[in-house]
Amino acid sequence: MKNVRILYPCLSVFIFGLICVFSASPAAAQDWFRTGTGLGVSKARVAVADFAPKSPAAQPMAVEFSDVVRNDLDFSGILDLVSKSYNPLQTPASPAEVDFKAWSDGPASSQLLAFGSLSADGSSLEISAWLNDVRNSSLPPVIGKVYRGAATDAQVRAFAHQFADEIIGKLSGGLPGIAATQIAFVSNRTGNKEIWAMDYDGENQHPLTQIHTISLTPRWSPDATRIAFTCYAQPGSSSVLTAQICIYSTASNRLISWPRFQGTNSSPAWSPDGSQLMFMSSMYGNPELFITDTSGARPKRLTYSNGANTSPSFNPKTGQQVAFVSDRGGIPQLYTMNADGTSQSKIDLPDMGYVIDPAWSPNGQLLAFSWRRPSGNYDLYVMEIVTHQLVELTRDAGRNERPSWAPDGRHLVFESTRTGTRQIWSMLADGTSARQLTKQGQNESPNWSPK
Repeated sequence: MKNVRILYPCLSVFIFGLICVFSASPAAAQDWFRTGTGLGVSKARVAVADFAPKSPAAQPMAVEFSDVVRNDLDFSGILDLVSKSYNPLQTPASPAEVDFKAWSDGPASSQLLAFGSLSADGSSLEISAWLNDVRNSSLPPVIGKVYRGAATDAQVRAFAHQFADEIIGKLSGGLPGIAATQIAFVSNRTGNKEIWAMDYDGENQHPLTQIHTISLTPRWSPDATRIAFTCYAQPGSSSVLTAQICIYSTASNRLISWPRFQGTNSSPAWSPDGSQLMFMSSMYGNPELFITDTSGARPKRLTYSNGANTSPSFNPKTGQQVAFVSDRGGIPQLYTMNADGTSQSKIDLPDMGYVIDPAWSPNGQLLAFSWRRPSGNYDLYVMEIVTHQLVELTRDAGRNERPSWAPDGRHLVFESTRTGTRQIWSMLADGTSARQLTKQGQNESPNWSPK
């Protein structure tokens, strides 16, 4: 059984100082976008020493742990990671071995140092991990923990993600990191479009469903125990495939019974409290938005228009505002309404074109979407919902669609054809640091887990 033991308590005064120094944005960075994403903060300079193996057999695991921690911190968007080439030759395995001056002086010029040791004895793994302020040797470690578990690569990666998230949490004023989150997506690499999942960094890609038809648009429930998605199921003995809403339980690893409705049913969206599902259905003829409880009982119609209405997305903060797409005006455009269907209104953009795939940021202030302007490609944009100010995140690098926010509000995952095939990518919410996560087959419709 794995466990984590705290070695040193964090000093509340020191942590308060870190929050003040590293979470306060300079006046020049107080624009709506940086404020909304948390990317406009002053950044701590953090070094990661190679974790010291306690035996030759532990060397590969120590290397993997160190590399995963570095990668997690580098992609966090809230700190300045010291290049490994700048690290001093001295590699501490415990706080008593830290040469504070060597790590705080150039070329490393770090303020904080992550370091520790790893031992693997048969099937048992033990990792001692610390984070120290190397500019003040009188302070005890900011973080000091021992991780114990099975001596497997998967466990090493899990502990590395936990340690990185601990560091990120301290430097972001308590906002959890995302290294332990997952991304659901659609892949055809088994011959059919099935729902898959992977770690946030693209590792551990594996299928969840085996429906053997077509599965689309996965959406995590707020507690991350279920995934609602569009599935093409056979109604009874008929050979006709119809789009329906399916629910997959990540706890029991199986599909949960959910009613089927007439017509086409797709694009499910969970309410922030997890008690309701909104989806598109043509059960009465025209594609409209409906809402129901999670059992699927008594669906209530919300939209009444001449065009198709689809892709609902709840504001996660209010739970009362919904963005969706409708072509009632002739082409797909962005609309908002109350969760009960009232106060439907179109969001006016400064140009024409097709708008699809709206997704709310966790703080409820920003809306990401894909927009094909008349003279351009499908690219990703972010809008501040009150002022309607826009920022373009991608530009003419293939089709870029289906954005989904990480729970920290600082990262986005999306699908793109920029390499010639449809693949899953992630990036910081300002459009920088794009990383390709999938390479096999065609992959689409990513959705970031809430935790």
